[in-house]
Amino acid sequence: MFNKETYIDRRKELKQLVGEGIIVLFGNNESPANYPANAYAPMRQDSTFLYYFGQHRDGLVGVIDIDNDTEIIFGDDIDVEDIVWMGFTPSVADLASEVGVSNTAPMAELKTLCNKAKGRTIHFLPPYRFDTKIQIMDLLGIHPAQQKEAASLKLIKAVVKMRATKSAEEIAYIDAACDVGYVMHTTAQLLIRPDVTERFVAGQVDGIARSLAQGNSFATIFSQHGEIMHGNPSDAKLEAGRLALCDAGCELNDYCSDHTRTMPVSGKFTQRQLDIYSIVEACHDYVLEVAKPGVKYADVHFAVCRLMTERLKELGLMKGDVDEAVAAGAHAMFLPHGLGHMMGMDVHDMEGLGQIYVGFDEETRPNLEQFGTNCLRMGRKLEEGFVVTDEPGIYFIPALIDEWKASGHCKEFLNFDKLETYKDFGGIRIEDDILITKDGCRFLGQKRIPYHPKDLEAFMEKNNY
Repeated sequence: MFNKETYIDRRKELKQLVGEGIIVLFGNNESPANYPANAYAPMRQDSTFLYYFGQHRDGLVGVIDIDNDTEIIFGDDIDVEDIVWMGFTPSVADLASEVGVSNTAPMAELKTLCNKAKGRTIHFLPPYRFDTKIQIMDLLGIHPAQQKEAASLKLIKAVVKMRATKSAEEIAYIDAACDVGYVMHTTAQLLIRPDVTERFVAGQVDGIARSLAQGNSFATIFSQHGEIMHGNPSDAKLEAGRLALCDAGCELNDYCSDHTRTMPVSGKFTQRQLDIYSIVEACHDYVLEVAKPGVKYADVHFAVCRLMTERLKELGLMKGDVDEAVAAGAHAMFLPHGLGHMMGMDVHDMEGLGQIYVGFDEETRPNLEQFGTNCLRMGRKLEEGFVVTDEPGIYFIPALIDEWKASGHCKEFLNFDKLETYKDFGGIRIEDDILITKDGCRFLGQKRIPYHPKDLEAFMEKNNY
């Protein structure tokens, strides 16, 4: 939690950006796992509510009445029965005071406020939880199916503008989360060896996140099938000669980390694995050279795609003119996702507000018609204080190879005969979090999780083999 003045200043700036009306920011409630008293724990507060009102307690709603220059936190104080089970919880008034809000009211009075606001604009963000959708329907009479479209575009753009640029305090929190990410990923590198199960390694990684931070920033991806973008850990045993991909991060002080490493289960890369890995490594490091304020991240993405295409041509997997191949989307056979995304309080920062507003602007609207390009999450001009992920990858997806081969899609740029021999390869991704600085960019976190082949092999050999 930041100091009181931080939240006061944020709300003041939000009022200026939105201009008029009433802003309603919904906090989250407990989410039952399989019956009401058995909730998913710990409760995760809504990020935007946290950004402006700072409190983690469930059952709160923050209201900013711009026209009357008043702020209210709505919520009900807990009773003695709750205290018996959960311990002492400060009153809503005390919580409000901590973030510079002087007015509070029981939740039932929020309906009264909304009824009195007829004729005025009530701004709310697109809801993503069903209980919030029901609450909005009760308060404003808007059916859940219509709430995404009814959400305030002016409020969305104001929140994106503010949250996109990270303050020095926020950057320090992300640095700290990345330091925990270092422990998570080096723990995985210590444990990887033949006959250990995917689930065991992923469980140990998750344990680090829960022990040193608030928990995971997203569900850990750990799999020998690295070609599956969101491969869940299974009970399969790690096999000698294969690659294991670990994509994991933590949340600390409400800010996230997100890293990916791909490791040889046997501790040493085969030459074929090294040929592909070195391309991903070069693409990953190239971003550090070119990402800086004023540069469109879409341009960085396609520069990486051209570099990848050139190197894949050298291996005989691609052919033809590099620029034409990338324009046709042939590279998406190997890289079907974007280079990265915004990161901050959410691992895909503010994605719930609409990726078109978070990752793009009028000059960088994504091409939704082309496979691969339609999955870009970030293309807008970079600004000092942005935090983005740098995560190129190369994947050999058997079903995609079969489909494109059968249809002849991009056949002038792809060597399908050679691709057939890579169907058992899997996938490789290398990911780090970078901060856009005044003159360029830098890695976040104090330590680099080993990823250069010699460093990674030496680390695994020293600690494992």
